[in-house]
Amino acid sequence: MIKTQQNLDLALQIFNYAGQFHPDFTHNYDTYQAMIEKLSRAREFEEMEILLSQLQRLQLKCGENLFVTVIRNYGIASRPKLAIKTFLKIGDFGVKRSVRSFNTLLNAMIQNRRFDLVHLLFKNCKEKFGITVNVFTCNILVKALCKMNDLDGAIKVLDEMPGMGMIPNLVTYTTILGAYCCRGDLVGARKVFGEILNKGFIPDATTYTVLMDGFCNQGRMIDAIKIMDDMEENGIEPNDITYGVMIEALCKEKKAGEALNLLEDMIDKYVPSSALCCKVIDALCEDGKVEDACNIWRKLLKTNCTPDNAISSALIYWLCKDGKVWEARKLFNEFEKGSIPSVLTYNTLIDGMCERGELQEAGRLWDEMVEKGCLPNVFTYNMLIKGFCKMGKASEGVGVLEDMVDKGCLPNKFTYSILIDGLLKSKQEKDIMKVLAVATSGGLLSLDRESWGIFVTKTVANSESWKHVLDNALLKTAT
Repeated sequence: MIKTQQNLDLALQIFNYAGQFHPDFTHNYDTYQAMIEKLSRAREFEEMEILLSQLQRLQLKCGENLFVTVIRNYGIASRPKLAIKTFLKIGDFGVKRSVRSFNTLLNAMIQNRRFDLVHLLFKNCKEKFGITVNVFTCNILVKALCKMNDLDGAIKVLDEMPGMGMIPNLVTYTTILGAYCCRGDLVGARKVFGEILNKGFIPDATTYTVLMDGFCNQGRMIDAIKIMDDMEENGIEPNDITYGVMIEALCKEKKAGEALNLLEDMIDKYVPSSALCCKVIDALCEDGKVEDACNIWRKLLKTNCTPDNAISSALIYWLCKDGKVWEARKLFNEFEKGSIPSVLTYNTLIDGMCERGELQEAGRLWDEMVEKGCLPNVFTYNMLIKGFCKMGKASEGVGVLEDMVDKGCLPNKFTYSILIDGLLKSKQEKDIMKVLAVATSGGLLSLDRESWGIFVTKTVANSESWKHVLDNALLKTAT
């Protein structure tokens, strides 16, 4: 029952109830294991440690798997010291430590960038823990040394492995290959790749991708593309990471069309990340291919991959920048059918409408946004104020400021800068004092230093109206 219970709190209640209210009932190892593993995955380590202490006191026969899970989850939770502590106390439960729990510990150290500890633990594993390492242990050590930029040390381990009765595998060589690529030594990387082939290994997608990434980082796209072609000719399918590496590099090299072709190929097989799609959209739009960028959105929909807010916001931004605000609005309407747009998406479209002078539509979007429970933020208010100022209606911008303060949204220096510039341009200087009155309605301390700077630099400080408002603000602060 505990193992199948999805709700952690309920599982713990069942566990505690059974132990406390049924005097003849005692939990066995299986129920302890199920509960401890659930707690460790949920990072409820304090409660988990209580159960581990109970388990130790009861002296129930335990298995190493339990400790492997706990060590792994301590590693994921960035608690390397507790991972080590758990490994060291395995023997207190009458369980013999094996290379499996040791390898899990080393991986936890790698996750937390404690590469020095990997080397130290490896050197002492036989003498202190009675553990005989295997090829996986050596691979972890090679990885740690490469991460420490000690390529010579990693190669030394590679050379010593046969003497320890282990044959280096594809993972070992791929890790060394990656270290050469990180150094920018592509000649050395090619040499290791040749060695992989000579030893009879068949490079997998990871090996090819590591080599491609090395060439991409050097801007050698032709070589990287050739490696990808060789990979496919050898019957190895690119994985999502392969596509990501190549697409990002093509975007960086301003090859938007090629990046789009690869992304479309990727969409047929995998779900690309939002960040990757946005990079291609940006590259296409910077190249003036806004329609091609919109086709990414349509292709994602056709393959049942719903584009998220970031993708939709990027497209709306570029359409608005291209002056196609109504096409952006149409895309926005399509997007709304699938999910509720974020504040970012609304802000992007409202800004586009304000820039084109479509204040009525911007207002409609505002109302729609509020209606759907998506609260405007300071950027939303600033854009609307900017729109009014641009149309010569700065006094209406003052009304937006008043509404902003009433709603509890704190203006920033840009709010005041936009509004004061708009009022000065419209020759409505008298309303500047109204803005200051709103800004200091909570006393002088409600304005930060930068916002005060805006008022001081953009207005005449010796005017009587300024002095009157300043006196009132001082009185409010004093009381």
